[in-house]
Amino acid sequence: MVTIMITGVGGGVGQSILKCLQDTPYRLIGVDSEPLGTGLYTAAKAYQVPYASHPTYIDRMVSICKKEKCNLVFPGQDAELPVLSHYSQRFTEEGITLVVSKEDVVQIADDKLLTYQFLSRHGFDVPQTLPLTEDVLNNLLFPFIIKPQKGGARSRGVFIIKDENEFRWRASIVEANNYVAQEYISGDEYTCGSINFDGCCHGTIVMRRILRDGDTYKAFVVKNPVIESYVKAVAEKIKPFGACNFQLRLKEGKPHIFEINARCSGTTYSRALAGFNEPLMIAEYLIDQKQPVYDIREISIFRYWKELVVENSRIEIMQKSGTLSGNGSKL
Repeated sequence: MVTIMITGVGGGVGQSILKCLQDTPYRLIGVDSEPLGTGLYTAAKAYQVPYASHPTYIDRMVSICKKEKCNLVFPGQDAELPVLSHYSQRFTEEGITLVVSKEDVVQIADDKLLTYQFLSRHGFDVPQTLPLTEDVLNNLLFPFIIKPQKGGARSRGVFIIKDENEFRWRASIVEANNYVAQEYISGDEYTCGSINFDGCCHGTIVMRRILRDGDTYKAFVVKNPVIESYVKAVAEKIKPFGACNFQLRLKEGKPHIFEINARCSGTTYSRALAGFNEPLMIAEYLIDQKQPVYDIREISIFRYWKELVVENSRIEIMQKSGTLSGNGSKL
């Protein structure tokens, strides 16, 4: 049986990947750094692992993969991407495929300024983005946005700046050397998924979305040839491996990407519901050399809470031993 590890199953991305691969022939191993990570209690086997910043993280991950004979690893946490990418050879030597892009791709995607510079250099439309200095006031019109340059997530620390006073106040209280100022583009926001191998984009899906607290709250699958062509062109220029997510808005009818995530997305399962199951297509391509096939439906997806009941005794086992077997629940 082919075994797939999914990391970060306590968060939205990891859980989204889990849901995409449930009810498939694959055996799923869930890992997370917190013993209360919800997805730990739905995988066939689960492990608690150190945080990606911990010196034993890679050794622990490789050890679990070898023990469980994992064929693929899907990361579900941004913090893991640079570490896994850097040590990818450790996994390759054990016959394990990390669904992680190369280090330079991960670096560009994680840095808003590098994203802007990369897209601009290759002639793509992109919101003007500058380091957070006084020079911003001479180059951007109000309103504009300030946001973390690296490591931002779920719109945390993102502010719309309406005037000079607000700019000076915000600039004085944020970590200025890790912030950028970015042109503000009003209107609908789109999140776009893609599947990529060997420099070729094998498919895209476009979703208009409504956010709540930085997460996609409602999603509307649309077929937009302009956005699809733009995303495909960018993907084939940056050359990610596996899934890559692009966030954009339209300015005068032209797509402008403002963020790239070199991984699956929190909306990955929503895309699967629309006929574009990224993790499954990626797994089938890497394991069985099956070309990605999809049939996208234009549907609306409304997200809601769903409860997962877990016996306290199972939580105690996870907390004490750091591992758990025989999970049968579904997300």
